[in-house]
Amino acid sequence: MSVKVRFAPSPTGKLHVGNVRTALVNWMFAKGQGGKFVLRIDDTDLARSTAEFEQGIETDLAWLGMYWDERHNQSKRFDRYEAAAERLKAAGRLYACYETSEELDRRRKVQLSRGLPPVYDRAALDLTDAEKAAYEAEGRRPHWRFKLDGKRVAWEDMARGHAEVDTASMSDPVLIREDGLFLYTLPSVVDDIEMDITHVIRGEDHVTNTGAQIEIFEALGGPVPAFAHMPLLVGEDGSALSKRLGSLSIQEMRELGYEPIAITSHLGRIGTSDPLEVGASVQALGDSFAFSKMGRSPARYDTADLDRLNAQALHAMDHKVAQPRLAELDADLGEDFWNAIRPNLQKFADVVELANIVRGPVTPVVEDPAFAAAALAVLPETVDETLWPTWTNAVKEATGAKGKGLFMPLRLILTGQSHGPDMATIAPMIGRERIVKRLQGETA
Repeated sequence: MSVKVRFAPSPTGKLHVGNVRTALVNWMFAKGQGGKFVLRIDDTDLARSTAEFEQGIETDLAWLGMYWDERHNQSKRFDRYEAAAERLKAAGRLYACYETSEELDRRRKVQLSRGLPPVYDRAALDLTDAEKAAYEAEGRRPHWRFKLDGKRVAWEDMARGHAEVDTASMSDPVLIREDGLFLYTLPSVVDDIEMDITHVIRGEDHVTNTGAQIEIFEALGGPVPAFAHMPLLVGEDGSALSKRLGSLSIQEMRELGYEPIAITSHLGRIGTSDPLEVGASVQALGDSFAFSKMGRSPARYDTADLDRLNAQALHAMDHKVAQPRLAELDADLGEDFWNAIRPNLQKFADVVELANIVRGPVTPVVEDPAFAAAALAVLPETVDETLWPTWTNAVKEATGAKGKGLFMPLRLILTGQSHGPDMATIAPMIGRERIVKRLQGETA
C-alpha cells in the first residue's frame, strides 16, 4: 500500500513548534516510506482565515524542507461537505438540535450534580415537526449532531498499540454549527476519504475524537485509515509546555537565527530512541524514522538542546553551502576564514562579528602597554601561516610570559575578546598593518 498522509493547519495564525512537530512526523513517515505528503489548508472558518497566514504556512514548511506533493483548500470543497451531510441526514445519522449554549450548560450542571456524566441526552431526537417549527419561528437555527453507535471502537495505533474508545460514554459530536459553519470533524473525514489518505498522524489528545471519527468514516462508507497518536510536547522539566514556547512560531525561530535542520532534527528526534544529533538532511530524518522508536512518555522540549543542535549544524556546514549567506552579510572572507570561525558559531549571524576581527574595526584591549610594546618589537616582518608559533615564541623570550599569561593578552589585543577562533589561523588573516595598529592601542 502506498502511504499518503496529510497536514491540515488552519490559516488563523502562525505555525508554532507544536503543530510543526505534527507536520514533521507526518512528512518523515511518508517520505521514509516513499509516500506522499498532502498540505490541506483548513480554511473553512472564512471569517478568521487569512491569505497572509496561509502564505506563512507555505513559507515555513518550504524553509524547513517539507515540500508537499498535493495541496488543497477546504474552503473550495464546501459542496463535498454539503453532499456528505445530506447523506448522513438521509441515513438518520445527522440530526438537528435547537438548544442554546446556555441551555446545554444548565443540563450539564444538573447531570454533574446527580453524579452523572455530562453527556448530551439526545433530547432533540424526540422533537416533533411542530416543535422544530416553533423553534424556527423564534429565530433559532439548528446545529447538527452525529448520532454515535454507542459501541467500543478499537484500532491498532501505530504509536500507542491497541486502543479502544467507548463512544457510548461520549456526547454526539456537533458537525455543523448554527451559522452553517462546518466544524473540523466532517470536512476532515470527507477529505481523508476522497483524497485517499492512508494514515492519520496526530497528538494523543485526539484519541477520543478518533473513536467518533471512525464511526463517521464507516457511516460514509469510506475506508478507515490507520492512526498514530503521538505523545505531546512538554517543557524541559516535564511540566506543560509554557505559553511562550508553545506559541513560538517558526517565523520567530527563523528570525532568531535557528537553522532549519536544527529545528527538524530537534522536533523529529525528541522523545525517540535516536540520538539527539543533527541529521544529514530532513530526508535522512525521514529515512531513519520509525514509530517503534517513539517512546510513550511526553517528549521534552529543551531550548538548550536546540541551541546545541544549531551550533552542531553550523560547525559541520561546508563553505559552498555557507557562501551565499556569507555574501549576503558581506562576510565572505574565503574558505579558510569560514573553516577557522565556524567552530565558534552559535548562530549564523555571528559571522559578522568574527569577520570584523579580521577586517576591523576592532578596539584592542591593552591591559599592559609594556607587554604590547615588547610584542610589537619582535613582530616578524613577514606575516604568513608560521606567524603565530614564531611570534609567540619570540614574545615569550622577550617578556618571560607563558601559557595563559602569554596567549590571552595577545588575543585581547588582536581581537578585543577573551575567546574566539584559533589564533594560529586567524592572526595571519588580520595582516601585519592591523596587528601593528592594535598593538599600539589603535582601533583598526
